[in-house]
Amino acid sequence: MKVIVLGAGLVGRPMAEDLAAEPDFEVTVADIDESALENIDKSLSISKVKRDLSDPVDVKKLVADYDMVVDAVPGFMGYRTFEAIIQAGTNVVDISFFPEDPFQLDEFAKSRNVIAIMDCGVAPGMSNILIGYVDHLLDETKRCDIYVGGLPEVRQWPYEYKAVFSPVDVIEEYTRPARYVENGVLVTRPALSDPEYMDFPGFGTLVAFNSDGLRTLARTIDAPNMKEKTLRYPGHIEKMEILRETGFFGKEPINIGGSEIRPIDFTAKLLFPMWKLEEGDVDITVMKIIVEGEKDVRDVRYVYNLFDRYDEETGVHSMARVTGYTATVAVRMIAEGIYDREGVSPPEYMGKSPKCVDFMLKGLKKRGVVYEEKIEIMK
Repeated sequence: MKVIVLGAGLVGRPMAEDLAAEPDFEVTVADIDESALENIDKSLSISKVKRDLSDPVDVKKLVADYDMVVDAVPGFMGYRTFEAIIQAGTNVVDISFFPEDPFQLDEFAKSRNVIAIMDCGVAPGMSNILIGYVDHLLDETKRCDIYVGGLPEVRQWPYEYKAVFSPVDVIEEYTRPARYVENGVLVTRPALSDPEYMDFPGFGTLVAFNSDGLRTLARTIDAPNMKEKTLRYPGHIEKMEILRETGFFGKEPINIGGSEIRPIDFTAKLLFPMWKLEEGDVDITVMKIIVEGEKDVRDVRYVYNLFDRYDEETGVHSMARVTGYTATVAVRMIAEGIYDREGVSPPEYMGKSPKCVDFMLKGLKKRGVVYEEKIEIMK
């Protein structure tokens, strides 16, 4: 199978290397950043293409001759890139996490006979798959809670944070209004709101805040209460709120000394070097998924826990592992014909198939990403 990975960054590179490690895949990586392309493991047979992926017309031409695209461009480029890939008639697994409504492209993807899986990372991604799976098992689903965060193991002042994926997309978590379901009603709350302190055994206390990670679940899962929250070290919320409310994340240009500049561009120039995840920096990923409902007239709770750490042997960061390997296992699932639904598929659609869930969990476990399941009978 000929596969092209769009983006050679923190997550794109490990995805390309994971696929190229098997002879079944002929892998190409495209990126405009030559240094990112040079960082790809030279012992693997991976073709490299320097290309500006911001032009959808060029993307369509680029991917037309491939069997599969793994789309890892930043979120602000995601929708138009996703659309261009579908126009090319090429199957795609996407982790760009774009904000637009993906279902607008569903009928178009079906007309092009394209399998288009979107949001196929850790959360959204495996969180959706597991929620879709439990919802399939239950007679009635009543509550779905997702708590997830990628963090540096070493807390370094002032932000105690490193960007474990595109920093531009990190800022979106602090600015994009959070949608969740409360008592059967779709509710919108500001990002960073409703702080909730949580203890994680063996790790410590983290703070969770509202973020817009529920995404398609609010539309595809019939549960009266659903929420997704991002995890950070205590104190991080207040710092981000100060920056946001002062206007540092603003996108409208302001005049400074006769020059027009967007505040977010200025802020990014200052923040991103401080947030840069350097080679050898240890990061961790923490996730807890809670699904409650009724089965055979009994109240049941399913809990999935993920605790993942930087792989010192391979040098692959945790967030790249848990996000990227979800996508590459999904590529293998399509390649083996286990999932063949044409059209736009949020990950929870895969969760409806126990065979798909089993394939995903086993594929991730093989790569050291382990989800622990606990089932509780509440009464």
